[in-house]
Amino acid sequence: MMDLSGKVAIVTGSGRARGLGEGILETLSQCGCDVVVSDIGEAKPGLSSDNIGATEEMESIAQQLRDQGTNAIAVPCDVRQESEVQNLIAKTVEHFGQLDILVNNAGVGYVMTPMDELSLEQWQLVIDVNLTGAFLCSKYAARQMTSQGKGGRIVNIASQAAKSGFPHMASYIASKHGLVGLTRSNAVELGKSGITINAVCPNHVTTGLGEKQNEYFSKFKGMTVDEYLADMANRIPVGRPGLPSDTAAIVAFLCSDEAVFITGEAWNVSGGEEMH
Repeated sequence: MMDLSGKVAIVTGSGRARGLGEGILETLSQCGCDVVVSDIGEAKPGLSSDNIGATEEMESIAQQLRDQGTNAIAVPCDVRQESEVQNLIAKTVEHFGQLDILVNNAGVGYVMTPMDELSLEQWQLVIDVNLTGAFLCSKYAARQMTSQGKGGRIVNIASQAAKSGFPHMASYIASKHGLVGLTRSNAVELGKSGITINAVCPNHVTTGLGEKQNEYFSKFKGMTVDEYLADMANRIPVGRPGLPSDTAAIVAFLCSDEAVFITGEAWNVSGGEEMH
């Protein structure tokens, strides 16, 4: 385990049980971090209740972490809204006195439709959450980290979709490719302040979101879900899809002192499926 004692971390999009964000929170807390659980909190246009981390679920995750000995709070935040992002940073600093780590994990990955049927509203929703949200959170986290004078870590959760194209996910693919570009640009700008920015690119992880993708693409390929998952495992050199803990482990490393000289990179966590 990396030693992240005394660090304070925000993980956006972490308010759903069994989600990738929850897995990252658990690993960071095990490494000694104080953590902020954050998600949108309530359904909004285009974001139904079954696709968001509700405030009650966020609070439950925070309580579970507190029960394990972690100092954890929950702060709702719609990452598309600049004022809410500013509030997220302010609440974190008000409670903990500092901010050392930001993990941009909030994302929309359930918009799956042929490109020529994709509405502008669907396109904009995905870009706004996945890319604009990461920009806004990084902007205000970087301001806070710079003011503290101790540097910091920003980790953007991209995807294998940041390296390769897939059918019926044009907005998602575009947003994740853009997130790698944002990572590189911000790394160049913020390096002198001691802030490193890296992206992590996992392949498929069967979270609640992953289950929706399994259902959609198994039908698209004329397979059962079990057949689809078996086919996926067969093309991955290590023989299985990813787990939240796989991604969480590299996030913890990138947040550690051992990774102080690593920035602007897009790390594959794909079991060998993605190699560029």
